[in-house]
Amino acid sequence: MDKKMIMGAMMLLMIISLVFAIWGVQMHSKVVTEEAKFHAAQAEYFSLDKVTRESAATGSELTQDLVEIVNYPSALMELKLLGVGKILTGIYVLLFGILIALVMMPVRLGDIIKNKK
Repeated sequence: MDKKMIMGAMMLLMIISLVFAIWGVQMHSKVVTEEAKFHAAQAEYFSLDKVTRESAATGSELTQDLVEIVNYPSALMELKLLGVGKILTGIYVLLFGILIALVMMPVRLGDIIKNKK
């Protein structure tokens, strides 16, 4: 393998790892804004008296708000877990690139020593 091809593969691995890490961090940063929306929706819904909430007709806007509030925690958990997963994937890809470089070093060093003799 020539040197340029190896360096290109290493750069590609580094770029892929950075993309995954940045993607994961962005997902984690969305959690803060989504939690704020969730708390605002909760406050708005529960500010109404209990009789009004319970007497809401099926399919009404108030019932849809309740469904949204009930589903929000799973969406937040998805953002958190997928964010961590993508960050870890980026770290794994970068470590894999380092492993490849460490495995190739003795081979390259052997070639250099052979050429000097």
